[in-house]
Amino acid sequence: MQVDQVAIAVLGAAAAWLSQARSDSFRRWACIFGMLGQPFWFYASWKAQQWGIFAVSVLYAMAWMKGLWVHWIRPARSRKSGIGTIQLTPEVKKK
Repeated sequence: MQVDQVAIAVLGAAAAWLSQARSDSFRRWACIFGMLGQPFWFYASWKAQQWGIFAVSVLYAMAWMKGLWVHWIRPARSRKSGIGTIQLTPEVKKK
């Protein structure tokens, strides 16, 4: 088995596993492992002339880059903001 195939399997599985973690501190590492695997995907698809897989690898790289932005690069003040909720109370109809 070639090094690129082993790297794709190990890094891809680690990224998928971490992306499903309950803890945000573990989940944020998924994009790191995903991005570490991308050069191996590019190399393997280029070497095999699998242009469809190469194109999909570009899309996956963009998705992992979004994870890098959300979990590692974005300013810390935005990270803690959370989602606001609106609570609507039921109307009381008067007769």
